[in-house]
Parts: sequence; C-alpha cells; structure tokens
Amino acid sequence: MKQNAGKGAGTFNRNWSKDEKKQLFIKNVKRDKYLILMFIPVFFYFLIFSYLPMTGLFMAFTQFKPGNGMMGIFTGKYVGLKWFIQFFQSPYAFRLIRNTFLLSFYSLIFGFPIPIIFALCITQVKNKILQKGTQVITYLPFFISTVVICGMITNFLSPSNGIINQLIERVGGTAINFLGEPKWFRSLYVISGSWQTFGFNSIIFVAAIMGIGPELYEAMKVDGASKVQTIRYLVLPSIKPTIMLLLIMSMGNLLNVGFEKVYLLYNSGIYETADVISTYVYRQGIGNQNYSYATAVGLFNSLIGFSIVFLANRFSKKLTETSIW
Repeated sequence: MKQNAGKGAGTFNRNWSKDEKKQLFIKNVKRDKYLILMFIPVFFYFLIFSYLPMTGLFMAFTQFKPGNGMMGIFTGKYVGLKWFIQFFQSPYAFRLIRNTFLLSFYSLIFGFPIPIIFALCITQVKNKILQKGTQVITYLPFFISTVVICGMITNFLSPSNGIINQLIERVGGTAINFLGEPKWFRSLYVISGSWQTFGFNSIIFVAAIMGIGPELYEAMKVDGASKVQTIRYLVLPSIKPTIMLLLIMSMGNLLNVGFEKVYLLYNSGIYETADVISTYVYRQGIGNQNYSYATAVGLFNSLIGFSIVFLANRFSKKLTETSIW
C-alpha cells in the first residue's frame, strides 16, 4: 500500500514532457467527449450573453455617441466619473435607491421565509395524494408569464369593475385606486411576488428535508419529541446550510428589482414609491438615448449587489461556518 502510494505520488509530481501532456489531453478529451459536447452550448451562452456585453461597461466612463458602431464604445471621449457624480447629484438618486432597496428588502423579509414554512408544512402531510396535489397547485403560478400576472393584477384591482373593489363596495366601503396611489404599490408588488414564487422556491427546501435520514426521526420519536420539537431540533438545523446559502444569494438581488413587473404596473403618478433603478436606466438609456449615463447607473447597481453578497458571505462564514466560497 505504501509503495503504491509513493509511486502514485511520484507520478503526480513528476515533470511531464510536451508530448506526454498532449497525449494526456487527447486521452481526457476522448474520455469526456460527451460531457464536453453538453458543456459547449452553456459556454457560448454565457460568453455571448454574459461576458461579451461586459465590454459595454466602458461607456460608463466615456461620452458615447450613437452612430459610430461598436467601436464607438471605446473611441468616445473619456470623462472619468462624470456620470456617477451626475447621478448622485440628481434629485432622483435617493428616491431610486430607496425604492429599489425597500422593494427588495420587503420581498426578502416576507417572501424568503414563506417557502421554508410551506416546505415544513407540506412534508408533515401523510396523505401523499394531498401532498403532491398541493405542491403542483402552488408550483403553477411560477410558470405564468409576468405579463399575464400583471394583467390579472390590473383587472382584479380596477377601480371601476375589479373584483376586489366590488367586494369592498358590497361591504359598504368605497372603491380604491390601488394602482394609482403610491402607498399601495409596495404591498401589491411584495404580495403578488410571494404568491407567484413561494411554491417553486420551496422545492429545494422540500428536497433538503426529504434528505434527512428516517432513523433520525425515529430517534426523536423514541425520545418523546413532539412535531414542533422535531422541526425545531432536527429539521431546521439539518436544512440550515441550505437556508444560509440561498439567503446569501438572495442578498445579491437587494438592488436588483425585476424590471418587467415594475414597468408593467407603475405609472408616472406613483413614481414616488414605484420608480426603481432598472426602470430609470431604461428611460435614460432607451427613452432619452443617454447610454453612457444609463450604463453608469446600472454599473453602480451591480457593484452594490456584489458588495452585499461579499459582505453577507463573510458574515455568514463567521457566524454559521456556511458560505458560498
């Protein structure tokens, strides 16, 4: 055993010639050819849609003028941090950051625990037909298009003939213009988002709970633990690493509110609570053709998101010894 280990270690540490490296490379390619074929589409997807567009970030530091083609990104006049300073000096900067952060924060605070609670409840159901049926029903809203969801919200909350206002009027109240008053937007955004995603987001928690060994449940039962005690002292500690990893990843989206849903629901009358960084970037970049300024604002958003993920990962590693890296 020791001789074989020593021989293997010597082979691993020896200096390979160019021909040997080439032969080993060809051998590995032949061995893993199907895995490589599966990886190629993924590689080009991220190359085309994630890495190549990053060259456009150069516009955040230049005076980009449309009409010069792709090279106009690099040939524009260098202006340094001009666009960043302009954004922070604008009267909209605080409002945009506040709205973006609050929408994401409320979605995290109210939306993140719901899939965990649902997973804990659904795994306690003994009737398999009821369990699977409930899971399927809660998964379905996730696959409904955002456009359709926003259309449903608009129709249900219509002040003239929406079903919600009809119910309010039947109990003696007055119709409310939910989508025309700024105070309602955040609640509608968070509630509708939680309803649409909690079933699908619970899948990973259900899988983590199902991975707990049955012998551990039996041990808790022998010790006389109730269901609440089993969840508290067995289930939650077992899925704690999964919860922390997903929480860290969610923290990175605190300043990355979904553009589509906000854009489809908001209007100029509720900009005070509905206008976020992504919609502002769209109006400045596509609407006003101020591409450099919009790129700078978007880059600021991404840098803050990365910083939050980095800090959350460090914080989690210190407290729970669970981290992404």
